[in-house]
Amino acid sequence: MGFFHATSTDGTHVFYDNVSQKYLYLSGTSGVEVSDSLPGIYSRLNLGTPATAISCIIGTIKLKINKYVIIADKHSVTGSVLGGEIAKITSYKILPLSKNDFAKSNSEESQYLELLKQQLNNATLFYSIGNKYDLTNSLQRQYTTKDLTYDRRFWWNGYLSADLVDAREFLTPIIYGYFKSHSASFNGPHSLDFALLTRRSVSRAGTRYFRRGIDEDGNVANFNETEQIFTTKDQQIFSFLQTRGSVPVYWGEINNLKYKPNLVISSQPSLDATAKHFTEQTELYGENFLVNLVNQKGYEKPVKEAYEAAVENLPPALAKNVKYIYFDFHHECRKMRWDRIKLLLERLIDLGYTSDNYFHFDLASQTIRSTQNKIVRTNCMDCLDRTNVVQSTLARWVLQNQLTRSGYLSKENDTPWELLDPSFNLFFQNFWADNADAVSCAYSGTGALKTDFTRTGKRTKAGALNDLVNSITRYYKNNYKDGSRQDSYDLFLGIYKPFQDSLNSPFVDRRPPYVQLLPYFMGTSFLVFFAILLYPRGSITDLKNLLVLGGCLLFNLNSLLQLNKNGYQYVNWPKLRQLDYLKKVELFDGEGKLAGIRYEELDHFRTVGKKKN
Repeated sequence: MGFFHATSTDGTHVFYDNVSQKYLYLSGTSGVEVSDSLPGIYSRLNLGTPATAISCIIGTIKLKINKYVIIADKHSVTGSVLGGEIAKITSYKILPLSKNDFAKSNSEESQYLELLKQQLNNATLFYSIGNKYDLTNSLQRQYTTKDLTYDRRFWWNGYLSADLVDAREFLTPIIYGYFKSHSASFNGPHSLDFALLTRRSVSRAGTRYFRRGIDEDGNVANFNETEQIFTTKDQQIFSFLQTRGSVPVYWGEINNLKYKPNLVISSQPSLDATAKHFTEQTELYGENFLVNLVNQKGYEKPVKEAYEAAVENLPPALAKNVKYIYFDFHHECRKMRWDRIKLLLERLIDLGYTSDNYFHFDLASQTIRSTQNKIVRTNCMDCLDRTNVVQSTLARWVLQNQLTRSGYLSKENDTPWELLDPSFNLFFQNFWADNADAVSCAYSGTGALKTDFTRTGKRTKAGALNDLVNSITRYYKNNYKDGSRQDSYDLFLGIYKPFQDSLNSPFVDRRPPYVQLLPYFMGTSFLVFFAILLYPRGSITDLKNLLVLGGCLLFNLNSLLQLNKNGYQYVNWPKLRQLDYLKKVELFDGEGKLAGIRYEELDHFRTVGKKKN
């Protein structure tokens, strides 16, 4: 069962679905057509042979010149829900829909293709084989919503699927995030199925420093919905939802080649945008419990204050469904006492959030036993590391209640389930740690920090060392690599459409020549310096050698001062869309001719504290 693909001599791509026994024709001239039969001109395509089997059609996209179809040709099954197998895409192909030799030789087109490949190489994409399960919607939405459609918030290939909406047999919704399920036993021979699923929002999607805060429509950066699914041996299924998302005000952090970027808060009021965000959240999930984990001192303090001011000024009708909780993560859990996160549970209970707030469905009788009408929305600065630890703790707490309700634990039991079955606890912890890594890689470019606690329940020195390595890697990628990674998001999701948005190539570097060349000059200077040290002509103390060494040192010292002073000019910024907080200022020479551009903060964003650039 599945899809099959072949290409005809005229460039038309023909797909066959052996379930519906229909054919799909895609070409650059005639567009999309679905048929019950294969015309004679395609009789030699030999569709249906194993050699042409593919996993699914990801979608179609038009770049600057040509249009392409993207197919997944390999996948690996990572589990199932309600009998529907879920697979991760492991290999893909980007195929032109017409024969165009000019497109192959066009450098701008080639750069768009590279961005497309970068997105597909880095993304963790999942789909339901045969569309037997709706990955875009939670279990509760699937069982309680009439005329349910795919949730556009999490339909990652929604833009790419525009051509396939009327060819539903070939339409495959894909999510970006994490999914894994496994059958296990708990506390002896008691079998169960456990699954963990995270859906990443398409709105305001991107990389760590290039997508922060909120937009005017109420969309926040790095919004993810995570669902823990637990199915018992007697056909009871439980679903528990949590969300995470950036602090919903206008703010950002501007890369400047320093370890700490410049924190900026907009002078424009964000009250309307914040209200839009929480109006949507309360309509979708019910009462929202906002767990804020940013530091209350130092660098992060302005973000905490901006968040609290926004929540305090919500309209009264909305505010009654929004409960704010501040938890000083680093203070409460100092000296690696991360078990103290349980103090947060007491705060939630005091405000009315209980561990029995989840969706419960009886598959045997097809009846709803309970629904989830409250949700915890957790954030730290990145909604990654601290957030992951808290979310896994909440999931553990709720699972205790579910195990009791389903009879896996006696009602008289007050021992934490992880102590009763350490092997299942290890299984649980690894699921949540893998989920943390997936969310973190999508946003920051590395695995999550603090996953040693998530995996083992303990903070270790080895884990702290691994966090250091990841932090250094994040610094490098965020400053020198993330511009193209952000562009790959904007291209894939249709935020930027080359065929209509690209009058001139966005890939031309318009910075002044000395700015572009300085890193290369520094590299050359370092090579000369070490070459003389290792292979001097004559004595290393000869005047000529000393002069060259001194000149190299002075040049690089001066260059480092320039980099320190003008860090904005050397960051790898996105090229396709303007950032919220950054503008390009044109520079002119003495004769009034354009000499290049310079990157500066937008006027309504102000640096908080001492500016580092």
